[in-house]
Amino acid sequence: MTANDNPCQSCGACCAYSSNWPRFTTEDDAALDLIPAALVNDRLSGMRCDGDRCVALTGRIGETVACTIYALRPEVCRACLPGDPECNMARRRFGLAALAPGDPA
Repeated sequence: MTANDNPCQSCGACCAYSSNWPRFTTEDDAALDLIPAALVNDRLSGMRCDGDRCVALTGRIGETVACTIYALRPEVCRACLPGDPECNMARRRFGLAALAPGDPA
């Protein structure tokens, strides 16, 4: 899948919206143990951020981005879907056009 197929790979706004957003919620200890310790915040409550941006995110918001732990990402990251209210709220913050739910591009 390329950035042309997946709007998330050309966005990344949800990963840079708030340092409070990438919180651990429903993960079990085994899943959390797979996330590299350097990427977990000091409170062990979510992903470490640089400002509002998750440190696992690489690239430029609105251009090309990737998650360095995509297969291990926490539930909060899996729950934000292209075009849902949280997605579009984050996109607005970065001046990106809203997506329709399930929008492929």
